[in-house]
Amino acid sequence: MTAAALLNDLKNRKFKPVYLFHGEEPYYIDLFGTYIEEHLLTDAEKGFNQTVVYGRDTDMITVLNAAKRFPMMSEYQLVMVKEAQDLKWGKDEDKKGADPVLAYFENPVPSTILVFCFKHSKFDKRKKTYKAIEKIGVIYESATIYESKVPGWIEEFMKDKAYRIQPRASALMAEYLGNDLSKISNELEKLMLNVPKGNEISVEDVQNNIGISKEYNVFELQDALARRDPLKANQIIDYFASNPKSNPIQMVLGALNTWFTKVLKYHYISDKSSSNLARELGVNPYFVKDYELAGKSYNAWKTIDIISYLREYDLKTKGVDSTGNTTDGELLKELVFKILH
Repeated sequence: MTAAALLNDLKNRKFKPVYLFHGEEPYYIDLFGTYIEEHLLTDAEKGFNQTVVYGRDTDMITVLNAAKRFPMMSEYQLVMVKEAQDLKWGKDEDKKGADPVLAYFENPVPSTILVFCFKHSKFDKRKKTYKAIEKIGVIYESATIYESKVPGWIEEFMKDKAYRIQPRASALMAEYLGNDLSKISNELEKLMLNVPKGNEISVEDVQNNIGISKEYNVFELQDALARRDPLKANQIIDYFASNPKSNPIQMVLGALNTWFTKVLKYHYISDKSSSNLARELGVNPYFVKDYELAGKSYNAWKTIDIISYLREYDLKTKGVDSTGNTTDGELLKELVFKILH
């Protein structure tokens, strides 16, 4: 079940007796858990029919005892376990005879909605508990999103909110915020407070509201390198050196490595039509011209050398083959010189 389909079922009150939300990405676990907690019961019903506990503060038998109760003046009761990764689930696969945990999942109380929010790791799919929940409830794994998929995720998020966002703006956010969906969604909510609904969010909107420099950011650095403009590239590096917290060297190196890896891939794509390049490189068609320019500036062999430099300087930031007195800014200047010459 997709996240959209699951959320739609919850909004339409198509409930299952047990939910297990698990995975390394907490965003969807929080999203579904919060929605159920806020919308399953009315405020009047919550007093007698809502039980919310934390895994470290309880045990499975206590949770099941709560789940076996019947609602009072309500169609449902909610029993939710947050931080369920800390709950002592019991080793059901090793037990002999009757197992109260499995017994409940095989015959749950239909008026109880039992929710487990199991965060920062995957639930063991080999357990009988998992298989039992799967038969009668809903299991959603919230997997870490690949960084290359983040711009598309941002665009879909904004579309659902009746906004549009420029491809370069979504890519800029992805580059600076990484793949932490909770962090990204918080920043997008801030953006929506400052941009009228229905408007297209621009790069300028992102820069003005998220604190990214208009002139000195990793995209401008990539553009300067693609044009082989040493003056602009060094101005940006100087800015990065003066603002290391906003532009950490690991983020810059990671972005450049991803970019030059795609430049290398560009050289080996035989069909260089815009649509095919966008598909093969995994980028929005808007960015194809950037890779075409970079491909003209750096042939395949030079690009391979650059990727080697990036790995070398990544090791230097970690103290390998480094004097120890070289600053991150100095390392970036050396790297940019090697790239351009």
